[in-house]
Amino acid sequence: MLIITGMSGAGKTLAVQSLEDLGFFCVDNLPPALIRKFSELLLHSANAVRRVALVCDLRGGAFFDQLFDSLTELEEHEIEYQILYLEADDETLVRRYKASRRKHPLSANGRLVDGISRERELLKEVRERAHVILNTSRLRPLELKELLTEKFRAGGDDPVFSVNVISFGFKYGLPIDADLVFDVRFLPNPYYVEALRPRTGQDPEVYDYIMGFQQTEEFVRRWFEMIDFLLPQYENEGKSQIIVGIGCTGGRHRSVALAERLREHLQAHHAVSVTHRDVGKDGER
Repeated sequence: MLIITGMSGAGKTLAVQSLEDLGFFCVDNLPPALIRKFSELLLHSANAVRRVALVCDLRGGAFFDQLFDSLTELEEHEIEYQILYLEADDETLVRRYKASRRKHPLSANGRLVDGISRERELLKEVRERAHVILNTSRLRPLELKELLTEKFRAGGDDPVFSVNVISFGFKYGLPIDADLVFDVRFLPNPYYVEALRPRTGQDPEVYDYIMGFQQTEEFVRRWFEMIDFLLPQYENEGKSQIIVGIGCTGGRHRSVALAERLREHLQAHHAVSVTHRDVGKDGER
């Protein structure tokens, strides 16, 4: 049983649609008090339903307060569950609500930002108990669907351990959800090569330029040794995902190339996704 919750506007509707495509039996806006009854109904059903996704959020009003009681009942009856928590930064949520012209469930007649702030505070404890947390601020719908497919595709009862790699520019701030952050600003910078400046680390010329230096080769060797040691340790501790941030000055050249290099290294043994957060911005200076 996968319980989907999180911030309004963070992508729960898209998550349900994606999980339905993966074969999950999905129910949206189920009052938490009914989770136990619903699980009993499935257990006694003639149809074998093995993968269930339930959306429980603050639209349930006072019923949402019973979520933890329902989770305790599931544990007492040895019913396995995972909590998927979706979130996004305030600016992204405001932009999405403006675009949809919908009212936030907690804003009533007040300001949208006040409703978002109150919701984030009310969900704080739920977030702490979540097994998987996804920040959708920088994800396009297709990227979110791909992430969910990697984590919850058929083939096991538990979500697949995955590595999410984010390239970024320090000038635009660190990814707030990163578990590991690596600073590659010490590597030679293609920004100062006029022919390479307008390109990105995804272009073969830029990629080869960065990888052609001895210090890059030495860094990559030591870096991969550490990554290969760390990932099994995190997986053994029960984590289902690791978010690796790789930063350079502007997030356009060095961090992008190293993110792609890390994808090449890991994809044979892990579910890997790569997001180039700042590649479309002004670049390094």
